[in-house]
Amino acid sequence: MKTSAVFSAVLSLLTLASARSSTTSSSGSSSRADLPSTFTPPQVFKNANLVHVISAEKNYIKETINVVIENIDKAAQDEYYLPFTADQVSRLGGVEVKDRKDASAGLFAAEVVEFDPTSDTQYLRIQLPTPLKSGAQQTLGITYYLLKAYKPLPASIKQEESQFLTFSFSAYCPSVYTTSKQKTEVKFSSANVPDYTKLPGSGDIKQFPQKQGSKLTYGPFDEKPAGAVEPVQVRFEFTKPVTHVSHLERDIEVSHWGGNVAFEERYTLYHRGANLSSLFNRVKWAQSAYYSPSTSALKEIKFPLRVGSVDPYYTDVIGNVSTSRFRSNKREALLEIKPRYPIFGGWKYPFTIGWNSDAKNFLRKLSGDSYILNVPFLEGPKQPEGVEYEEVQVRVILPEGAENIKYYTTIPALSITDAEVKVHKTFLDTIGRGALVIKARNLVDDFRERELIVSYDVPFMASIRKPLIVFGSAMVLFVSTWILGSVNLKF
Repeated sequence: MKTSAVFSAVLSLLTLASARSSTTSSSGSSSRADLPSTFTPPQVFKNANLVHVISAEKNYIKETINVVIENIDKAAQDEYYLPFTADQVSRLGGVEVKDRKDASAGLFAAEVVEFDPTSDTQYLRIQLPTPLKSGAQQTLGITYYLLKAYKPLPASIKQEESQFLTFSFSAYCPSVYTTSKQKTEVKFSSANVPDYTKLPGSGDIKQFPQKQGSKLTYGPFDEKPAGAVEPVQVRFEFTKPVTHVSHLERDIEVSHWGGNVAFEERYTLYHRGANLSSLFNRVKWAQSAYYSPSTSALKEIKFPLRVGSVDPYYTDVIGNVSTSRFRSNKREALLEIKPRYPIFGGWKYPFTIGWNSDAKNFLRKLSGDSYILNVPFLEGPKQPEGVEYEEVQVRVILPEGAENIKYYTTIPALSITDAEVKVHKTFLDTIGRGALVIKARNLVDDFRERELIVSYDVPFMASIRKPLIVFGSAMVLFVSTWILGSVNLKF
């Protein structure tokens, strides 16, 4: 549980909830603005130095652009544009921009701007908090993730064969501005990178890329004009599952009377790796258990839960799955599950897990009738190969009568697509419970444990409504039974 000082600091941030709810839309992006179809980013900046780092170490791509921008216009400027293809925008998530040399500046606002729906080029607009004066420089750190980034090659493999993936990108970092100097680094989880596009070198370097262990480096390159690209492709070994969750529904139900917070998560999971070229052989799989060779099949999923979690359960479309293990002590609470069968490339596995936790671990009562709830927005598996989430729905079900519901989350704003308060009715409810429903797209497990903070009020009369209704209903039942029993039905 956070300290009271942290909770007090967070309360001021909760006022952002109303504004965020009003700016979100169900169309797919919470921060999409429209521009004229003739829009072209003004050439007011120059990239003085740029380092583009691409991490292919997990089953999603993480890209980091560290760039020194310079204002070459006569007037101060505060809008920096980054180009993406339309396909990349649909798979883009987790965008965060900051000043590399001034951490106190916080995160910069970033939004996808659409100027022509038929164009293959779309833009991410970054709003600098302070306009950059003419001739001045600023160092930006831009981080984002791309889902569904790989294609297996070959597309089908034998059960015991290694899996190889391909990834295509540009050796020159795409930019709408002139770049004076740049290089691109690509990192892999394995040093086995048998195929990659080679480019002519420059200076003392005869050929790009330079390979050092599990890293390839394209560049440094001399000045490149705006819009310059150099398509390249890499093929690398990835002997791990390519775990993709197409849809996650996460329910968090708060009970004041029970002093409990109940969690339930429903997954639709896919393996997006290489398919099997022949039927699955159960005998070979059982034999391999003795010498544990590397395999791209998903055999086990681990869920680190908050300390104090209890009563875990694990089900799939058939019913309860007994192949699970829960380890809980004062330092950890770890749920390990094993699917009914190993999940190979192209296979699907929907399942549900749930658990309970003491409300005091997440809930705090403030002055009067106010409460504040602090829970992780996303928990989920923690795997060495990583997990990507295409669609996430988080539903926080509050006690009946909750009102004045606000929220704040440290999930990147660009990933939030919708947020609204609905009514959820369950046992013994009269008016129903307030349920905060937040939808997000294109998240990865790097955002595990990012906070979701919800504040709400429960008036005293609302808090005792259910006990009064239960007591009143019982009394009516007893009185009705007594009256009926007293009626003389004899003639």
